[in-house]
Amino acid sequence: MHFLWPEVLWSLLLLPVLVLGYRWMLRRRRKVAVLYPSLSLILPAMGKGQRFRRHIPPALLLSALAAALIGAARPSAQVVLPADYLTLVLAMDVSRSMLAKDVKPSRIEASQAAVKAFLQELPPDVRVGVVSFAGNAQLVQQITDNKEELIASIDRFQLQRGTATGSGLLVALNALLPDAGIDLESTLFGREFRGYGNAGAGQSLDQRAAKPPPIERAPVPVGSYTGGAIVLLSDGRRTTGPDPLEAAKLAASRGVRVYTVAFGTAEGVIPGMEGWSFYARVDEEALKAMAKITGAEFFRASNATDLKNVYEHLSSKFSFERRDTEVSSLFAGLCLLLVLSALGLSLHWYRR
Repeated sequence: MHFLWPEVLWSLLLLPVLVLGYRWMLRRRRKVAVLYPSLSLILPAMGKGQRFRRHIPPALLLSALAAALIGAARPSAQVVLPADYLTLVLAMDVSRSMLAKDVKPSRIEASQAAVKAFLQELPPDVRVGVVSFAGNAQLVQQITDNKEELIASIDRFQLQRGTATGSGLLVALNALLPDAGIDLESTLFGREFRGYGNAGAGQSLDQRAAKPPPIERAPVPVGSYTGGAIVLLSDGRRTTGPDPLEAAKLAASRGVRVYTVAFGTAEGVIPGMEGWSFYARVDEEALKAMAKITGAEFFRASNATDLKNVYEHLSSKFSFERRDTEVSSLFAGLCLLLVLSALGLSLHWYRR
């Protein structure tokens, strides 16, 4: 727990002063008390436990004051709450290494089944987009909350040669934050696709002028974007396209978390051409680094059950999230409860 106005906590030093004042008043009352000729007259009137009971209402009022002062300091705590309107972008590796059958019936079929189950478990307030990447990357399904369309897009995967992990992450980031000023074309294809300035070969002057230079944006804290996240699954090593670690740094500068999943085993074999086959090994170190850079998590799945468990874990994570939430209202409620308790006990015991 931390406090937005920690200076207010200095006022808690008043509490010991109030305790000393209360004790001083009790001693002063003893000095001016009326002398009774016999203790037998007052002991029955006091009743059992009267000596300690009379201190309970003042103690409750003192506790209420302490709660009020702590609440005035605006305490903030990390609590688990149902996720707000959330957007996820799934970036799926569809390179030919997904044909490997070390995961039954094959890597691609196992991943498709796990993703479909994942989509079915997501709460209705979560929207999802789907990006596939191999030698290049493309947005297979625009962001939507229609689960039928999402599942259909998973079935449309077509395997290709190459693994452009960085391209897949950049396309996913652009889908998640279309207004973030990400110059996707020049990043993926080179400056000639930027469409402004001296570049833009093959475009009219109007087309070149229509696209302004990208706006430089100040980076935000890592993991600070709470409106969505990216889940990237890969079973191989990057063979083409931008550096995925540089793409992860760009995502981190926008506050977007990238959860990465390494899928497959070291024994995976890609069926080749003309009798040739190739071993397919996932680049776990790169995926771990991508997750770390963006403040997210890395997962390893060597079979269909592992992959299903990973997606179940992610589903629960995106259904509920930890957020820093101001809890001043809780202390205000506690203060009110303590005051009412002190008044109620005082009225019940002393009729005043």
